[in-house]
Amino acid sequence: MYGLAMAKGLMVTLKNLTKKPTTVQYPEERVKQHPRFRGEEFVWYEERCTGCASCAKYCPLGIIKIVTSPSETAPKQGDKYRLEVFDIEIQRCMFCGLCVEACPYDCLFMGSGFEQGKYSRKDMVLHVEDLRQADKHPSTFFRPQLEASGYDPRGGRPLNWREVGRESWRWHQQEKSGLRLEHSPVDTAGSQQESN
Repeated sequence: MYGLAMAKGLMVTLKNLTKKPTTVQYPEERVKQHPRFRGEEFVWYEERCTGCASCAKYCPLGIIKIVTSPSETAPKQGDKYRLEVFDIEIQRCMFCGLCVEACPYDCLFMGSGFEQGKYSRKDMVLHVEDLRQADKHPSTFFRPQLEASGYDPRGGRPLNWREVGRESWRWHQQEKSGLRLEHSPVDTAGSQQESN
């Protein structure tokens, strides 16, 4: 009885020995990522962000820290917030994506990178300046509008804040979200074309 079980175990070993290996020689070879991959490189569009802190509220680990103050730019409309701190502690993140799902203005996206290893925990915090200067290659996780357009985060071009939202650009013309909304000549020409 004992020898039969051992023979069965060896048969499984021999069967798998002849199979083609499924591992790759990382970092020389890389497995193709799905566009919905949830990685470490968070993408944040400040122009869309109102400072509502929904992302921080719904984070189950409490790793998002947001500090705001009244902007005093639109008191009649209920005012907006000036973002002073927007920090994400990557070392504690479990990449569940609940912060992205909670964002009502499509300003926070999961990233597509995973090679952000550091030697210190202090370096594993994304500060507001890091988020502002980062390349904008958002994951298509929980963003069907990006997936429907065929956007590839690993091979596509960086997207600006007008291209990532579910609402149209007209909704943002009134500057309801974002303190750093700058109207350039290209913006005004584009809005005139949309109105025609």
